[in-house]
Amino acid sequence: MSTGAQRFDGSRQFSRGRESLDEQARRRGIVPVRDVADMADFGIFESDTELSAFLSHVDAERHANLA
Repeated sequence: MSTGAQRFDGSRQFSRGRESLDEQARRRGIVPVRDVADMADFGIFESDTELSAFLSHVDAERHANLA
């Protein structure tokens, strides 16, 4: 008996077992963030105006997709 969804396709059987988030992260070599500063990438936006335009766009999209 399997713990996940299974299907049979031709001569191969595909099984999708239930894998925890920790197991998925370990398999993919993903490690926890130790310091948020490591995620910072200064210089993505060339100016404060460009950053402001991006944030306005994100805000507008979030509100447009609420419905």
